Amino acid sequence: MSLAKFTQAVLLALVGLAAIPSGWAQTYTVLYSFTGGTDGALPEGSVVLDSHGNLYGTTTGAGQDGLEGSVFKLSPKGKFTLLYSFGTGGAVGAEPYNLVRDPAGNLYGTTVGGGSSNAGTVFKLDTEKNFRVLYNFTSEFPGANYGPSGPLLLDSAGNLYGAWGGGSGKCQAGPDNTCGVVFKLDPSGNETVLHAFSRPKYGDYPEEGLVLDAAGNLYGTTTGGGHGGAGTVFKLDAAGEETVLYTFKGKPDGSEPWAGLIQDSAGNLYGTTIFGGQGSCQERPCGVVFKVDTNGNETVLYRFTGGADGGLPAARLAMDATGNLYGTTTYLFGNVFKLDPAGNLTVIHTFIGGTDGKNPGGAGLTLDSAGNLYGTTLTGGNLNDCEGSGCGVVFKITP
Repeated sequence: MSLAKFTQAVLLALVGLAAIPSGWAQTYTVLYSFTGGTDGALPEGSVVLDSHGNLYGTTTGAGQDGLEGSVFKLSPKGKFTLLYSFGTGGAVGAEPYNLVRDPAGNLYGTTVGGGSSNAGTVFKLDTEKNFRVLYNFTSEFPGANYGPSGPLLLDSAGNLYGAWGGGSGKCQAGPDNTCGVVFKLDPSGNETVLHAFSRPKYGDYPEEGLVLDAAGNLYGTTTGGGHGGAGTVFKLDAAGEETVLYTFKGKPDGSEPWAGLIQDSAGNLYGTTIFGGQGSCQERPCGVVFKVDTNGNETVLYRFTGGADGGLPAARLAMDATGNLYGTTTYLFGNVFKLDPAGNLTVIHTFIGGTDGKNPGGAGLTLDSAGNLYGTTLTGGNLNDCEGSGCGVVFKITP
């Protein structure tokens, strides 16, 4: 889901301060600031990391050259390499969001526009920079008004899985009245709808990526639906049968999980909701970090207040080996936070909206084995570019 319009409104809001520990001992470094030229602009997705410390990511936006996005590589020292430009869109797709990388170094991703029906694509970019559209979403496919923006999931056999929040908007029974699907794409580009969300009480609009366990079960979130209409956490078995593990009720336990989930070794699921909880962010509660155990019991690990801790978390979390969670918020210019297993939140970095970047949006953090965090901001950086807002940055936080 694109957060650009949403965050433009958020940045105009006012906020009070609260006493939250700040982690300024960490070193924050901007690895690259986009210019809006041939390098692209507005990175809304996460970055992926290879074994040599190189980062790979996408930009969604048109810069001064009218581009519809790019795929890039950054060396550990911030050297930028353009791997692919989507140009003005068209058959190759437009506005790529998130990437996944296979063991051979091939990159896979989705676009929310372009393609044969202007409904988005799934693409592959190999190590020789050869680009291929693997699948074109079509007007016959449920939700074809835009393509999926959440990250793809790659299994050991080379199959890709994704969630797509589009649909007719009616959410009624029947193949043509769905509010989102979970799909599978095999290595030959053959697409299968594993599950269509057609009954609101079981959730609707799955916008983000999926988690796959060893038994072949998929887990994800819907931003709406459920008995409370505030979203769900769901499980799909290998046959595509859905189980609603948890239905959000609204203010106390969270509302509208815009981000995907992560899973620990015990099978517990962790995520965020952008609204619900407490505080006031854009006149709505500021969101929560939650855990859902294997029995479907939810625990709110943290409720954002809209103070110095920020609010409106919209991106997938990252977890280190000791159980600490890392994430971002989008309220005002946004921040990066750490949440320990006892529920203590530390603000690692608060974006000030200048050269450091602003609005991490829906891009989750990437954590390496040394504890370094990597991420992107939608805007900020060089404020002379992109009409004075900056075209976004890639950043690194060193513990």
